[in-house]
Amino acid sequence: MTKLTITLALLLNLSLNSQVIRVGSKHFNESYILGEVISQLLEANGYQVERRFNLGGTLVCFESLMNSQIDVYPEYTGTITEAILKLNEPLNNEQLNAKLKTEYGLEIAEPFGFNNTYAFAMKRTAASKYNVNSISDLKSHPNLRIAFSYEFLKRKDGWENLARTYGLTNRPVGIEHGLAYQALDDGKIDLTDVYSTDGEIPKYDLKILADDKSYFPKYYGVAFYRTALDDKVKSIIAKLSNTLTDSLMQSMNAKVLYEKKTFAEVASEFLKSRNLITAETQTVTQSVSSEIASKTLRHLEITFVSLLIALVIAVPLGVVLYIYSSVSKPMLYIAGLLQTIPSIALLAIMIPLFGIGLVPAVVALFLYALLPILRNTAIGLFSVDPLLRKVATGMGLTRWQRLRYIEIPLAMPTIFAGIKTAAVINIGTATLAAFIGAGGLGEFIVTGLALNNTELILRGAVPAAMLAIVVEFAFEMIERIYIPKHLKQKLGN
Repeated sequence: MTKLTITLALLLNLSLNSQVIRVGSKHFNESYILGEVISQLLEANGYQVERRFNLGGTLVCFESLMNSQIDVYPEYTGTITEAILKLNEPLNNEQLNAKLKTEYGLEIAEPFGFNNTYAFAMKRTAASKYNVNSISDLKSHPNLRIAFSYEFLKRKDGWENLARTYGLTNRPVGIEHGLAYQALDDGKIDLTDVYSTDGEIPKYDLKILADDKSYFPKYYGVAFYRTALDDKVKSIIAKLSNTLTDSLMQSMNAKVLYEKKTFAEVASEFLKSRNLITAETQTVTQSVSSEIASKTLRHLEITFVSLLIALVIAVPLGVVLYIYSSVSKPMLYIAGLLQTIPSIALLAIMIPLFGIGLVPAVVALFLYALLPILRNTAIGLFSVDPLLRKVATGMGLTRWQRLRYIEIPLAMPTIFAGIKTAAVINIGTATLAAFIGAGGLGEFIVTGLALNNTELILRGAVPAAMLAIVVEFAFEMIERIYIPKHLKQKLGN
């Protein structure tokens, strides 16, 4: 009987450990920490966790949850109420869960315990200079330099409705949230939106303006997950309820920002202090060099796969456009339109179609690589001297023989230029793939922006730039090998 019990326990533990829980987070400091807290708590209870951090804003995380690309991520009740359910009045947890389950098959856990509401902040010296103590006081200062996070500018509970409520006529501009504090400190802007638990507030000696018309709803931090999530996982996450206060969350944020602790270290310290994990529980961390190497390989994978697909499709299609020249202009125009779509918008469009991760990133980058290769292939073929075509025809060559032996070889320099351009574009654009959980060097850049950490930004930007240079040289070597010798001599003259 004892052996049977032990065997069953081992099988149960094996089954538990084989279940992978995908934890997501938005691309700002607090969300990373909370994502780590959830991840480490689940790992301490025997689950494997796949971290899908660095996702974009609310839309990206919500769509990922809806499409089962992630299982859980930290969210805020105010955001769910205003931005997701688009309600005009606050609901309690029970009411929120009832609507979420009915409309989306989602639910939330009991709050972590802190309220991270939106707030407006100014340097204390600037607030004193302009005698601004509340949001209503801004009405007397329409010329203040104001910059808000891009999400706040467009949210239902964001700037437009707030300006209408308070009768404000200021004209704010958009700014990345992580850069706003430095802009305030440097005197480049006078006011920005902040989260009330941000660790930067005491660091930069900011004054929080009173929300004297009680515009902002409560933003209690919660775990947001699919209703179909295993009940055991839900019960583990429930242990985090009422474990965090506003001041404690602000302190945890500050530890990452100013004590240079990692998200994993801060999360581990918190969980141990609450006896939610044991002191023996170890968090696995990569060395900087191995992390750069792994992210560089991922970056190359995204770039290479998308470029290869574009190459396989665009070159033959360019030949077809050359043969059937009547449709070349409309096709090139359509391909050109794809280039006008902002890269981050194109990545976001991919989420409902392909979810998050490698596939949507590859599809988006393929579309960006399509135009340079397609256009250069067609232009290269159209640019072949007509006299040479006549000579080839006079020699008795068929249309396909002319293409193979005369026109395509002569067009190769232009075709290679298009491929090289597409490759360099993809290397740069692939850094944005981090916003949809595809990984790569963009993760360093996105995290660095969130923390206003120049060193972290350079950790992603420098290898990406070096990759572009290496690719440039690689294509020059390929050109030397494959471009016909007489063309190279012509180009040299």
